[in-house]
Amino acid sequence: MTEIVGESLARRLVEWGVDTIFGLPGDGINGLMEGFRRQREKIRFILVHHEEAAAFMATGYAKATGRLGVCAATSGPGAIHLLNGLYDAKLDHVPVLALTGMQETSVLGTHYQQEVHLDRLYQDLAAYNLMITNPQQMPGVVDLAIRNALTRRTVSHLTFPNDIQVAAAAEDPYRHVGPGTPPASMPNCSVAPLRPAEDELARAADVLRQGHRIAMLVGVGARHARDEILAVAEKLASPIVKTLPGKFTVPDDHPLTTGGLGLLGTAPSEELMEECDTLFMVGTSFPYGKYLPQEGQARVVQIDADPTLLGIRRPTEAPVAADAKLALQALLPMLEEAKDRSFLEKYQRRMDGWRSDMKALQDASRDPVAPQYLMGCVDEAASDDAILTCDSGTIATWAARHWTIRGGREFYLSGNLATMAPGLPYAIGIQHAYPGRQVVAFVGDGGFAMLMADFLTAVRHGLPIKVVVNNNNSYGQILWEQIILGYPEYAVRHQRPEADFAAWARACGAYGAKIKDPGDLPGAIREALAHDGPALVDCDVDPNEPPMPGRVKYDQAKHFAEAFLRGQPHKASTLAAVARDKINELLS
Repeated sequence: MTEIVGESLARRLVEWGVDTIFGLPGDGINGLMEGFRRQREKIRFILVHHEEAAAFMATGYAKATGRLGVCAATSGPGAIHLLNGLYDAKLDHVPVLALTGMQETSVLGTHYQQEVHLDRLYQDLAAYNLMITNPQQMPGVVDLAIRNALTRRTVSHLTFPNDIQVAAAAEDPYRHVGPGTPPASMPNCSVAPLRPAEDELARAADVLRQGHRIAMLVGVGARHARDEILAVAEKLASPIVKTLPGKFTVPDDHPLTTGGLGLLGTAPSEELMEECDTLFMVGTSFPYGKYLPQEGQARVVQIDADPTLLGIRRPTEAPVAADAKLALQALLPMLEEAKDRSFLEKYQRRMDGWRSDMKALQDASRDPVAPQYLMGCVDEAASDDAILTCDSGTIATWAARHWTIRGGREFYLSGNLATMAPGLPYAIGIQHAYPGRQVVAFVGDGGFAMLMADFLTAVRHGLPIKVVVNNNNSYGQILWEQIILGYPEYAVRHQRPEADFAAWARACGAYGAKIKDPGDLPGAIREALAHDGPALVDCDVDPNEPPMPGRVKYDQAKHFAEAFLRGQPHKASTLAAVARDKINELLS
């Protein structure tokens, strides 16, 4: 058969090492689908139930592997559905290629059905964004799109008009009137790690040598530099504070770390940021400035592979544009062994107390089930190399504080976009990448309900993902955000009874358990994790359990009280939950 443009695309993707495309067909990409069919022995097309889920699957795949994620959707509405998952990739700096369809070139501009000019729509989203208008552009522009995605760690987008998709790949339809030639390329890419400049390292070392109370803040950009982070922190006697996306950079039970920072972080991390005289940021541009040292309080050293992110949160005296691992390796011999370790030891003691408090909140006797106990049961039963995916919302608080990074465990959520619903499709994409790993999606009822149809995708592909639904029958994070502004909650709870998502899991042919009694929870979690196939545990948790910040500030307490005075419903049960938590912490 004559090679068409759709097959030229598929063949080039295979040559780049792409083995999986997540997507949903449509008449706008029939030519692309034919190309994928012709290469079906070398590349899998994972049929999904919603294009947004396909984009999240590609993003989760890219986050976990560092390789290119690929998703495809038809013209118009299908391509529009991809956008949320693709913005998640863009904001969290992971490489994803989006492939979409477009109406035939002869009808463009005529208000044809589903005519959405996707190259314009994707202009803000994609670093490389092109509508293919000539078969001679292939496959060179595919190489350009992929190189941009990989080197800039972002989204690239190619959209193919219907007639171009089925055109002969060798067709040369127009007279050449200029001196240019069609793009000629090869499927390869050079992405060398950015090495630090000696003068930048010297300045950083000088600032760090003069520090007495150094706080190290590490993010997901340093995920590959665990050993170097620990070695530098040990030498500086610096506590290691972690961003939420960077949670798995350092084990949670390591004596050098004080855990996360921010609304979902720990009290010791927040307190030490107020006391440190030097802030050492590695692989993060942590956006929440209120949790960083005040301007003038601390000198700042920052390492980041993206020079544009250096110094955007605080005036930075020693910026180092470099790969985190290479920079820390070069920096380590330039540093002096700290003689005074009192700052570190002080926060190690406080962290011991915090860990004890968090353990106490995993109270098996509470009814309704405490969400901390639900996450604690997952944490205890999961393997030491398990991968946890998480939605945005109160579940992110429980995962941040009660999912323990140890061994080879990993953790993924929507960091900068903080969108709802990626937990399930992330798990599907990651399970495709790592079929032998235990992959657990920890999701809320709100996020799961948005894309729950794609649980069926996991069943149909035999993917043994485990889904744990923290079911509070509400949009819990939004509820508490309303209260913390001083307003009573409004329109954030669903009508009772709570949904039974376990029934949906069983209807799909998977394991499903509905849990209301805390005594039934540990066994159900163990059974789900041991099940040879997809499994779901839907647990009704206390809807009035507040995701309290690590340390309650005066303004937060004031607004909390104002909301109650203005008519906050469920006052008694909320106060009972808060009181029970405090009692457990005191008993610990």
